[in-house]
Amino acid sequence: MTIGLTQELVQEGIRVNGVRPSFIDTEMHADGGEPGRIQRLMPAIPRRRGGTSEEVTNAIYWLISEQASYTTGSFIEVAGGR
Repeated sequence: MTIGLTQELVQEGIRVNGVRPSFIDTEMHADGGEPGRIQRLMPAIPRRRGGTSEEVTNAIYWLISEQASYTTGSFIEVAGGR
């Protein structure tokens, strides 16, 4: 979807990118019935910790900034190296 939208909208000056967060330490895991999910998966995460919502937000802020003006059709993995 991201690539298709990019190809449709790039000539109109609209950039489309995807942010793929994973292993983010939020209440969502507890709400889903597994409050200790991040701790259980830490050995499989290269950074050895869960990410924060602020780290996801920072990636999004960068994408909407002028610093990313040539970035379109891309994905940012916010996944601690996994």
